[in-house]
Amino acid sequence: MRRCPLQERLYHNEGGNMPNLTRAIEKYIHDLLESEEAPSVSLRRKELAASFGCVPSQINYVLRSRFTPERGFLVESQRGGHGYIRILRIAFEEPEEKLNHIEDIVGDSISEQEAHRLLQVLQERGLLTARERLLIEVALRHSDEMGQSDFDLSQHKRNTIQAELLKRMLRGLMLA
Repeated sequence: MRRCPLQERLYHNEGGNMPNLTRAIEKYIHDLLESEEAPSVSLRRKELAASFGCVPSQINYVLRSRFTPERGFLVESQRGGHGYIRILRIAFEEPEEKLNHIEDIVGDSISEQEAHRLLQVLQERGLLTARERLLIEVALRHSDEMGQSDFDLSQHKRNTIQAELLKRMLRGLMLA
């Protein structure tokens, strides 16, 4: 069976196995964004799925899980026969815009697991160092433990306190 050029590029020389499809699609889109040197790229879902030999819902999964606002992207989608996907890289001109974006993502309440995931993404994007991420995680964990054991607060109240603490710590780091 002959592979298309896109599949050929993704084909491993080590034993001939295709890499994980989700990672391959993600890498392809990232490469497009880098090569375009533009803040966005437009694609046709059906054509992209055909070139990877998958169904369009697999493309949807990659977009929903890998190109999120937390990771610095917005995805516009138009469905239908001539539908397209536009992936925009979020860029901030002023530090205040970055802070507003992060505060919107954190919201009024955040669980420890959600905070951990967000901090990992911020570190991957270069907005936090590993040390800063770990310090924030320790502070959030301590806050949660105190709220639970010392003050007998509900999970909702502890998540609200964690969200406020997280926003304040990120604001302090980003304005420093």
